[in-house]
Amino acid sequence: MSKAFLSIEHVGVSFARGSNTAEVLRDLNLQVNEGQFVSIIGHSGCGKSTLLNVVAGLVPVTTGAVILDRVAVEEPGPERAVVFQNHSLLPWLSVYENVSLAVNKVFRGKKTRAQRHDWVMHNLALVQMTHAAQKRPSEISGGMKQRVGIARALAMEPKVLLLDEPFGALDALTRAHLQDSVMEIHAKLRNTVLMITHDVDEAVLLSDRVVMMTNGPAAGIGEVLEVGLSRPRRRIEAHSHPAYVAARHAVIGFLYARSPAARTAA
Repeated sequence: MSKAFLSIEHVGVSFARGSNTAEVLRDLNLQVNEGQFVSIIGHSGCGKSTLLNVVAGLVPVTTGAVILDRVAVEEPGPERAVVFQNHSLLPWLSVYENVSLAVNKVFRGKKTRAQRHDWVMHNLALVQMTHAAQKRPSEISGGMKQRVGIARALAMEPKVLLLDEPFGALDALTRAHLQDSVMEIHAKLRNTVLMITHDVDEAVLLSDRVVMMTNGPAAGIGEVLEVGLSRPRRRIEAHSHPAYVAARHAVIGFLYARSPAARTAA
């Protein structure tokens, strides 16, 4: 068994529908060390979200195993918190209550009511949302909703934070601000993060490693790129850094070689 904090070992996923079987993932192997930020990128239909859902315990493996901190992942659990592209906030609850719901679920019996309150406010402060604690989701912007979703996930104190295109539905400026916030939170907490994205610049800017997946069906890992940028990272400086430029070029080259246009040209 791997000694990595998160180990994806020979994972395959197939779905049966009647007499037909669709193989989505085949023999995936990936090790993630504690505190690393890893992005997974690839063309639509390559199984990125399926892989994330496997790690979350939402989709069972057909072959292989996922091991987190030496324990096999077989079902959902609070040690693996997911933030989806859709914030999934309960509209009838306030911002505070949405985060408190997760905190009470995980920490009832472990923290006092006062401690749970302080913990909710602490995590809202991490995402700069304490000012909106009593507002409902309909009263805040899309970017603010995603901040609350991240706060709710962090409040569970997960061993790994799973992000499924969390900024995909946001405008460019809001997306950039939220990316910067995630970098700041990661620098402060040194939490382990696995993120799905379609955005090359986002993957390179945020990540220690970028995992590039081959096209489906039966997708696998094509390459794993180490991003040679030191932390903390500042967006403007990073974009002109030779390591950023080289990493971006490598990811774009990998994706273009597998694009429909490239296959048609060949």
